[in-house]
Amino acid sequence: MTITQPGDGTENRRAVETQAIAWLAARRALIDPAGADPDGVLFARKALIETAFLVGLRARLDPTPLDADYTALLDQVQEITARPSYRELAARDEAALLLYAGTYVALRLCGREDTGFRRILEQAAAGGYAAAFERVPYRQLDLLHTLQLCGIDHDLPTMDEVLPFTLLCNRPNVVKLADRDIYAITHTVFYATDFGLRRPRWPGGFEPADAVELLEALLVLTRARRNADLVGELLCCLRCLGVRDSREADLAWQFLISVQEPDGRVGGPPGIVHPKLAAGDDRFRRWATGYHTTVVAALASLLERSPRVPHGPRPSTRRPAPDLDGPIRSAVRWLGEASTRFGSDVGLPAAAAAALGASAIGRTELAGDALHHFARLLADPDPDGAGDEVWQAHGIEVVGEFAAGLRELGIACRSLDVFLARTAAAVADLPHIPPQARPGLRRLADLGLIPPGPPPAVPGPAEFPSRAAEALAAEIPDARRTYHLGRLAGIVRDLTAGGWADHRITRDAVAFLLSQQGADGAFGHPACDDPATRLRVRLSWTQSIVTALTATHRAQRAHPTPARPATATTPGAHAAG
Repeated sequence: MTITQPGDGTENRRAVETQAIAWLAARRALIDPAGADPDGVLFARKALIETAFLVGLRARLDPTPLDADYTALLDQVQEITARPSYRELAARDEAALLLYAGTYVALRLCGREDTGFRRILEQAAAGGYAAAFERVPYRQLDLLHTLQLCGIDHDLPTMDEVLPFTLLCNRPNVVKLADRDIYAITHTVFYATDFGLRRPRWPGGFEPADAVELLEALLVLTRARRNADLVGELLCCLRCLGVRDSREADLAWQFLISVQEPDGRVGGPPGIVHPKLAAGDDRFRRWATGYHTTVVAALASLLERSPRVPHGPRPSTRRPAPDLDGPIRSAVRWLGEASTRFGSDVGLPAAAAAALGASAIGRTELAGDALHHFARLLADPDPDGAGDEVWQAHGIEVVGEFAAGLRELGIACRSLDVFLARTAAAVADLPHIPPQARPGLRRLADLGLIPPGPPPAVPGPAEFPSRAAEALAAEIPDARRTYHLGRLAGIVRDLTAGGWADHRITRDAVAFLLSQQGADGAFGHPACDDPATRLRVRLSWTQSIVTALTATHRAQRAHPTPARPATATTPGAHAAG
């Protein structure tokens, strides 16, 4: 068992389990299907198996005798499973085999073997349907794991043969995952690792580091949504993989401790129970909406303190950077041509984005036609300064990128030069520079129009994850789901500026943006037929995405991808029975 240091929160984490089990034990009558309303019988059976399984895991993961609350729960399980009206359902409803087998597992693991119940389960498993009907991969792992704990023989594929087909092992894009997908991932880890007691044979090309990185990214998103159920399951998974040195796990623990109620209950996310089941019964509603998350919190604490769950060095992570030169080049070509179909109000920002992207890949000439076009269009200055409104309407960031592109290609634009000179003179007269104006000042300094100020502070890795960055990252899945590509690109740019360019969430967001590039170089699929609308929408999206990709490209060059060692240590390397 790992020796923890005073002040590391160990006592608080242990208290989560103690309080959670006390809360569950005090409400153990509610897991009895015989006492449930007709609409709630199936729900009670589900609660029964999940509570029973927790008790069984307690016996496996902690060799000391069960305390009074665990014993009370086990006694309740044994009383229910002894009834023919419960156990014989396993023979009558073979499709629900796992719903009953889990209660037998608890009895068996706790030394209360029930041979009559076991015989019914063996007959159901051998009946040509209960273990044979098609299941998605993680549900197949559930079946294999349960049969293993029951000690029931079978001719099914092994865990390691099923594992390559799971969502976990196929490198899912984290920003696309719905809650049901995250549950599929967490349960895959539970069964494949036997709750930390088994080392899986991972598929070729998959590394434990891939799983750890994915789980930690999902913790950022689920904690931001305050989904204690998923936070708890993801925390359990990190422990099942043998990971202790995780900042995300520490933050998850802080969150779980903060949301546990004084009586031990941990509330689940909204929608976890059909309103009909809780109508008019507040005691039942509080139990039904909290029992599962309370079970998960107790399991997280149990895994944290278990002397049987090994841990090892944190696996190294390879962060392969995508090749952005090609996508940026194609987008710049399209953006440069498309921008000239509009007036300066729409076309100038697009031309500036083209210049920004072209400069990043060292091909400023790709934006040359667009820069020439708008430089000619806006060449003549207004002697009274009224023409400055055209430039002011776009902001110094856009104007600065446009001016930088002109300078790289040696293109003159007198009205722009006059505007920038007036702006620099106005800045010199300001007694105080507001924070929101500083990025624009840096652009003026880059153009040599004002003296350079101190370099902007860039967060270091030790400062991450910050609350601001987490809040931004948490918006990405919704922006992806609603197809707000401009918003998604803006978040990627902001995260990159905050030092999160190499974070799994940002990288997967970039991968999603890249997947939306068409053969012509433009980004996005408007799903409409009007040519004018399509052009305008794609211009806006492509402009935003090129800006985001340019920021990512520059971050890659500033911080090259570290190489992965030839071998990676798999945590949880010990096997246990």
